[in-house]
Parts: sequence; structure tokens; C-alpha cells
Amino acid sequence: MRYAFSDCVLDAGRHVLMRGGAPVATEPQVFDLLHLLVRNPGRLVSRDEILAEVWNGRIVSESAIGARIAAARKAVGDDGKRQAIIRTVARRGLQIVTEVAVQPDGAPLSAPAESTDAPRIRYLTLPTGHSRAYSVSGAGAPVILIGQTRSDIAAEWRLPFERHRFEALSRRNTLIRFDTIGAGQSDPRPDRSAISEQADDTLRLADALGLDRFALYSQSGGCAQALCIAAQYPERVTRLAMMGAYAEGRAVRDGAQGKEAEPLRAMLQTARSRPDSTFFEAFLLAYQPEGPLDSVRAYARMMLDAASREHDLRHRDVINHHSSLQFLPRITCPTLILHSRHDAVHPLSEARKLAAGIAGAEMVVLECANHVPWQGNAAYDTYLETLTRFLAAEAQ
Repeated sequence: MRYAFSDCVLDAGRHVLMRGGAPVATEPQVFDLLHLLVRNPGRLVSRDEILAEVWNGRIVSESAIGARIAAARKAVGDDGKRQAIIRTVARRGLQIVTEVAVQPDGAPLSAPAESTDAPRIRYLTLPTGHSRAYSVSGAGAPVILIGQTRSDIAAEWRLPFERHRFEALSRRNTLIRFDTIGAGQSDPRPDRSAISEQADDTLRLADALGLDRFALYSQSGGCAQALCIAAQYPERVTRLAMMGAYAEGRAVRDGAQGKEAEPLRAMLQTARSRPDSTFFEAFLLAYQPEGPLDSVRAYARMMLDAASREHDLRHRDVINHHSSLQFLPRITCPTLILHSRHDAVHPLSEARKLAAGIAGAEMVVLECANHVPWQGNAAYDTYLETLTRFLAAEAQ
């Protein structure tokens, strides 16, 4: 039999655990523990049952039991603090708290239907007349995600490696995602590309949702907007988390002009001039050299469909020539800066500028080359655990 839960499938017959479509290496005792739990979804499995199943009734130390439980949680993308999949009942036992779908051998591998149900898309009409698409998922303290500028909130949700991240962020927070004007499900008319205009649009969305205070999680090009909001509205921003951020765009920090100022722009211009996605995949590999390759291909296709060539180049120019240095001393909220050590898009020195300029900011360096770690990268679990723990702290 096979058991599907969260984004995992445990195949008992083949003794294989899959997570996000990729196999996860598990020790035999860890696999046996997971097998016992998924056979009893929602039921409290006692300590005696665990000893009988996993250790054949032998007496073992509490540290040995605890180590196997921790390994089981890590294998399915959970941890002892969140306990979103495996819950501990003190001195009683363990319980699977997510839905488990039982699938007969030979059936296509699939996760429970609830993990693919996309949040409903809603629209906000801005004073400019543009309509902005957004979605809300989860419950808890609100977090507004400011991502890259060529997004599609519907298509991103259908990508398993992105949905896994969104669902993790939604477990203990209310997650608000949106598409930039000119991209995805938002108004396709000429967009508002200035950082200040984008920040105004995000604040209007917060106002429409009745959010007096909220946290911001931003990544890549969206970080400039988040820094602007946090600096200008310190009374509204409770926490600020950034991944792959920069203090100064390449033209500003390098002082270069023309084609030398931004080789990525030249790559983007060439990639967007071709009818197929092959060249765009090569461009995206500059951001995500560690892949996984299937994720690069899927994300490249989404990005090509999400926005026009003109939209991409216009926003690339804004990022290239922008500096956020003037905002840094004005940011007062708790700030987390996540950055990959070998990021070739914005070097680690940019993260250090941010950490030095924002009072009390914490910086976590990930052993990764991807601009943003994806599921399947060695640094992904550390990235996601650090991020979700930081954002959820506001609700405690």
C-alpha cells in the first residue's frame, strides 16, 4: 500500500518515501516509525506500540527514541517546534495530524487533494484603475509575500516545490500573495515599475484587507519594495524577512554603464527574444545553478507566460539602478536576512551591507549557490525552518 500525506508518499511495498516527487533517504527504523503512524492517521499511537513496531519490543533509551522521531519529522519536512505533521503528546505517544490518503499498489502517486486546492484569487482595484490579483491562505499573524516581479499566483501554486513553501508559511501565519501590475493574474496594462509605486500598491492591498500591522517576507527584486515600506511605515511592519536581497543594484555598486552594467539584462533580452523556453531556462540557471533542473524548466515556463518581454526589461532596469541604503537606518522592526553563500546574482557582500545598516538585523548564510533555495536543494530545509520560525514568532 501507499500512503499520501502533505507533499509526501510512503510506499510500503517498495520501502520508499517520496517528498515533493523526490526520494528521501530514511533509515529502516525511521521508515518503520512513519509506516506505523500513517497506518493510524489521527489516532494517538502509544509509546508501547512504537517500541513493539520499531524495536520489536526491546527496551531502548529515550535518546534513541527521540532521535528516530526527529529524523522522521525531518524526512517529511516537519520539526519538533511546528509539529505540523507529527504531533507529540507528552508521555503518551505520537499522532499524525495531517490527512492521509491510502492508495493501492499500482495507482499513480499523488498527494491528498487538500494540498492542491489553490486559494481563491481576489481582485483589488487601485486608484489608478489597475486591478491587482491576490490570494489569502492560512491563519495567524499576517505575512505579505513580496516576490519577484514576473509572478503568477495561480501558476505558482500548481508548482509542487513552490506550493510546499506556501503551505509551510501558511501553517502558522496568514499568507497574502499577489501579482505585480502587468504580470500574472493582475492587470496586463502598462505597469507601475517604480519602487515607490509598487510599495504604494502593496500598502493599499494591506488597507483593503484591514491590516494595520503585518510582517513582510520578500525575495530577490521584491526586497527593495519591502525595505521601502519598512522604512517609511515602521509603525505598520512587525517583522521583515528577506532572501537574496541587495542594498545596491549592479549599476550603482559597480559604477558600470551600458552592457557592462548588467550582463543578466543582456541574457534576459536574448532569452525573451526566442519563441521557446530553452534560452530562458539558461538565463534562469544563472539564478538557480543547483536546480533541480525539472524545477528550473517548470519555473521558466511559468515566468515566460506570466509577463511580457517589456515588463521584464523595465523591472530589470529598475533593480539595476536602485539603491536602498537611505532606507536602512530607518528600519526598526526585527529583521532576518537570508542569503546563499555562492549567490552569483547578488553577492554575499550585499547581504552584509544590509545587516550592517539595519540595527539589530540577523543574517543567516546558507550553504547554497541558488538565489533562492528550492525544494531538493541541500539548504532548503534550513532556509524554510529558519524563515517560518522567524515569521511565526510574531504570533507567539
